[in-house]
This record gives sequence, C-alpha cells and structure tokens, in this order.
Amino acid sequence: MIEVNRLSKSFDGRTVVNEVSFAVAKGETLGIIGPNGSGKSTLLKLVSGVDQPDSGDIRLQDKALKAYSRKELARMIAVLQQDALPPIGFTVREVLEMGRFPFQNWLGEEAEDQSGFIDGILEHLRLAPFASRTLEHLSGGERQRVALGKVMAQQPRLLLLDEPTTYLDIGYQMQMMDTVRRWQTEEELTVVAVLHDLNLAAQYCDRLLLIHQGRIVKIGTPWEVLERSLIKEVYETEPIVTSHPVTGAPQLLLQPGESAFYRSGRETAGPVS
Repeated sequence: MIEVNRLSKSFDGRTVVNEVSFAVAKGETLGIIGPNGSGKSTLLKLVSGVDQPDSGDIRLQDKALKAYSRKELARMIAVLQQDALPPIGFTVREVLEMGRFPFQNWLGEEAEDQSGFIDGILEHLRLAPFASRTLEHLSGGERQRVALGKVMAQQPRLLLLDEPTTYLDIGYQMQMMDTVRRWQTEEELTVVAVLHDLNLAAQYCDRLLLIHQGRIVKIGTPWEVLERSLIKEVYETEPIVTSHPVTGAPQLLLQPGESAFYRSGRETAGPVS
C-alpha cells in the first residue's frame, strides 16, 4: 500500500527523521511508537504529504506521493489528529459533510446525494442525537468522535492517526480504537498510527515501529518490539512485560522508582536527615 524509502527531514540544522524506511501492506495496522521528540509526528506529516522530505521518497500504491495532486491525496489519505475539533459554530452534520470536499466540484456539489451516507456515519458513531448540535456544546470525547466521522466521510484508503486518544479517558480510548478497527476490517483500510500508550499500541497494531532520535530502532510484532531491555534502553525505565490474560498481547507494567532520572538522583543524593 505504502512504501517509505530512506526518508530524512531536518529543521534548523537538526535532523528529526534520519534515513527511515518501511512498508505497510493493504489492510495492515502499523503503530509508530517512541519517546517524546523522537520524530513520530514529523514522520507522519511526511507520509501524509503535509511536509516534504529533504531526501528519500514515499510511494503510495506504486506511485510517487509527490505525483498526486492535493485533491487526489485527499481522496486516498485522511489524518485524525490528537486535538479534538475546535469548538467552533458548525453543527455535527456540517463537520461530517466537510469530509466530502475531495469529491465535490468547485460549486461544492457531488454527482450523487450523499445525505444517506452521512446519516449512516452518524448512526454508526452514535452521533445522530447530536446532528444539529454545534461543536461547542459537545464534550472533548464527543468532538473526537465527530472528527473520526469526518475522516470516515472522506472514505480514505490510508488512515493516519496522530495520537488520537491522548486527551480521552479510557472508555473513549477503547471506543475510538474499536471503531477504527471495525472500520478497517469492513473496508480493508490501511492504518498508520502514532501512539503514546504502548499497551494500546500492542492491543491494536499488527506491527510496531520503534523510533528514537529520528532513527528506526526496531520494527516487528508487538512481542518483538516491546522487549524489556529495548524499552529500558529507549525510554530509560525498566518495565515488567507480561501477557494480556485475554488477548495475549504484550502489556507493560511500570515500576515506580525505576526511571533513569530517579535512579541517577538516588545514586547522587546524600543521606536524608
């Protein structure tokens, strides 16, 4: 579906993404993980076409990404970001209808009426009761569901998730990821997701790409990547890695007092009087 070859990007002389290469198959979910500042979001912006790489190339369905027009890319790629939609005065239905822009002519019209399609998304995401409500009257979790509905209306083939669950409670996190997974299965959608929560990434991703200081440290299955010594090296904390009792996915348990910062302070501190 998408191939990334030796991608690099620098800002103000600092290399943020350094010689990164990977491929994602149609219908696969790849999770991108790594510490803060490791280059995850920059990499996603390069894959989306929002930013241009300094070197390297990206191919989408065997065609160079830069060869697509902006509207062609919008018909194939959708991005769901971590911030819920701003509370501006559009209704829920109006926001979902904005997702149809790539398919409209310059008058904002489509060849066929899409109102039934929008109705289906509203029902699917349990947003129908809010269809006429403006965004400022919704909770953050509800606005994030509207944002998901907008990208669903876009009917992409590649969905890019940029930490979409960061500001959500655990209930909304599970709703979001379960909905994406169901949508992916139904439409054979390809998903590339930047995720902070390693346990969530392990549950929902087929493979994980661990990036640190702009370089790929490892790419593989969740069990191959979420290995204790590797996590200790990259995140500077030593977890306990165990198996989820239901799904069998690796899950990390954190140990208080085991971060490198805390340990170094403990080693240099004098006795407490």
